[in-house]
Amino acid sequence: MKAMVPIALALASPAGAEVVRASSNGFEVRETVNVASSPAEAFAAFGRVGSWWDPEHSYSGSAANLRLDAETGGCFCESLPNGGGVQHMRVTYVAPGKRIVLTGSLGPLLFLSTTGVMDVKFDAAANGTQITVDYRAAGFFNGGADKIAPAVDQVLSGQVNRLKAYLATTR
Repeated sequence: MKAMVPIALALASPAGAEVVRASSNGFEVRETVNVASSPAEAFAAFGRVGSWWDPEHSYSGSAANLRLDAETGGCFCESLPNGGGVQHMRVTYVAPGKRIVLTGSLGPLLFLSTTGVMDVKFDAAANGTQITVDYRAAGFFNGGADKIAPAVDQVLSGQVNRLKAYLATTR
């Protein structure tokens, strides 16, 4: 997997990105974006992760190898060449069209003694849906979680912007 590199997408209304809090052993980042889709449409598109996820932030180099089974116990997984695979996160809560919660470690956090919770909400808003992604991770971060929180924030901001762009093409 390539290093976590900040992603800059030139969109008219970029995602609101924020490191909510960070310490040496954990952090919380929040990404917020408004889309011109219904909550049900945005939720369904989120589940088609292989259609919008940045392949630069995959182990296989291809977003087409990603899948998200949007049901309790479902897997946000990636198929690797030669039969291997990665479980990025596990679905622990689903309210279709409203909210999905996943647990696990994204990207290089997988190889640290960390765990995370990604809470994704789809709230009806004027002219569409507000999508809010909160990702909280804690555990042992060699060098300190507060040092890597901005990079995680940038990567997730890029992913949310890609989801927004994908939704704009499906209308």
